[in-house]
Parts: sequence; structure tokens; C-alpha cells
Amino acid sequence: MRRETYNELRWNPLIGSWIIVSSKRAVRPWRQVEKCPFCPGSEETGVGWDVLVLDNRFPALRVDAVASRGSRGLYKVERAYGYSKVVVETPDHEGDLDTIPFVNLIKYLRVIADLTEKHCGDPKIEYVLPFRNKGEVIGVSLTHPHSQVYVLPFIPPRVKRELSMIKEHREKTGSCLLCDILKAEESDGERILYSNSHFTAFLPFFAMWPYEVHIYPQRHVGSLPQLDPEELQSLADAIRMVVGAYNRLFGFSLPYIMVFHQSPCRDSGEFHFHVEFYPVHRSQDKLKYPAGIEWGGWIFTYDGLPEERAGELRKAFQRALVDFETKGLKPFGRVPEK
Repeated sequence: MRRETYNELRWNPLIGSWIIVSSKRAVRPWRQVEKCPFCPGSEETGVGWDVLVLDNRFPALRVDAVASRGSRGLYKVERAYGYSKVVVETPDHEGDLDTIPFVNLIKYLRVIADLTEKHCGDPKIEYVLPFRNKGEVIGVSLTHPHSQVYVLPFIPPRVKRELSMIKEHREKTGSCLLCDILKAEESDGERILYSNSHFTAFLPFFAMWPYEVHIYPQRHVGSLPQLDPEELQSLADAIRMVVGAYNRLFGFSLPYIMVFHQSPCRDSGEFHFHVEFYPVHRSQDKLKYPAGIEWGGWIFTYDGLPEERAGELRKAFQRALVDFETKGLKPFGRVPEK
């Protein structure tokens, strides 16, 4: 086989989902680079910017994708049509979403909302998935603060499952599943961590990761482009508080994954937008390693009680709140006393 760049989707008939295959990603840079490609003045970035969108140099998806082979029997293959974008949230080489200027954080959210709206206009695109990986243990290849946006020709299986459960719940009860989850969390109160006028952050009753946090909008809304300017600022405030609490939980900059769950491009209005955070630490010096039961059975085990973890996180939220106020960066909402 000739040495070319291949980007393809291979169908896994056993679990009914697509696998993205990208031959070029095997040679992408890994942490040790002579000059950061995201810092101002590099060949890719130029100067005079605050938030920047770039094409991924080692994309998993591309509009000119070429498949290495054709389909045969059970083994379906398609071109990995789509886009792989990088969003650099700050020109500074170090930082996190709790330390970059708040105006950058708001602009970052506007940028990924615009990318969602733009690419959902492509009839070949089914889903826009923004996410952020932070930390060496997560597998981040470049440390300059940045996020990614995968523009996909299919709906991710996790989102498809969420949508299926949302529809099932509405058929049974006539109401939105996530609206009802939020009501249940607010009624219980034990796991609520922070709330402002438009968003609530909590450690869910059904958390899989030890310090997992979800942010739900209080209004039923499907995607980032549907948020009004005030809601977008409130979301930025909630994200800043979650990340600020994480970075004060154990006294070091905590690694995490942040994923925006939004409606498919052609959803009927059923989906309820939300943000999920997955930190991999289960204590200051121990990691949560998904192993046999998680990978082999897709059944997460939870070390400890979610309510106890929520209590620890709430104290970290209170420390973050005080720190922000001391710096004159007054948060929009409140941390519950309980």
C-alpha cells in the first residue's frame, strides 16, 4: 500500500458505531516541540489576536478525506468527511479557563457557537462536538491552552443514547429528562455546587468519575447558538467557577476533560444542552483508571459516595469564590451553604 494520508470511518458492527481512522495522526508532535505552534508569532498564528481558530495540522476528519479501501461485507468503510478545528483560548502559553481574561472566555464560547451554526449548515454534517482536554495524564500533546472541535458526519453514540433516553422519558412523562434531572438535584440539594441566573453546576447523582461535574442551563435550550448574550456570559461564569474549584481542590492544576453536549444539527428540539467535566483524579495522589468492568462492560464503578465528593468540591468552590472576589472578579452566582 502506498504511503498516503487516509481519513476514513470504519463501522464496528458489534456495537453499531463508527471508528475514525486517521493515518497521519500517528506522527503528530508529542509535547517536546522546539517552538509552540499556538504562541503568537508562530507560522500558524501570527500576532494581534486574543482567541484564534485554526485547522488541525493532523486532522481526524477532513473535507478531502481519502479512504484506504472500500467496504466489504460486514466491514463498511466511508470517507471521514468533516473538519478538525483547534480553538486557542489565549495568546499566553500557560493558563486555564479560570485564569484567562473573562472576555476571552466569553469570546471562546461565541467562537464555538459560530462554528456550530456554520458547520451545521452543511448537509453532510450531523454533529458538532467541542471539547477540551487538559493535563499530561489526559494525553494532551501540546500544553498551550486550547480546545478542539470535531465536525462529524454522524451523531456520536453517547449523544445518540442520550437523545434516545430523552425521547423515551418525554413519551412516558411528557417532560424533558434533563429538566427533570435538574429539578431532582435542586430538590435534593446535596450535590449542587454553584448556580447563577441561568446555569447550575452539580455533581450528578449518577456520576461515573469521582469529581465529575455537569452544568445545565435552567432554560430548555438545545445548543450553544441558541443561547442569548446574557446566557452566554452566565455559562462562561459557571465554567470559570468549575475550573477554578478544580484547581483549588487539591492545590494543583487539575487535569480534566470538558465536553459540550449539544443537539444534533437536525434535532427536533428534544435535546437539552449541557456541559460535562471528567477529572481523572480520585484523590490528591491517585487516579481513577477505567479497567476491565469499565472498558469491557461499559459499567463504571464509583469509589466513595457522590455526596461526599460533592461536599469536598463545594469547599473548593467556596475557595474559588473568595479568590475571584479578592481579585475583583466577582462571580455571577452563589455556592450553596449545604
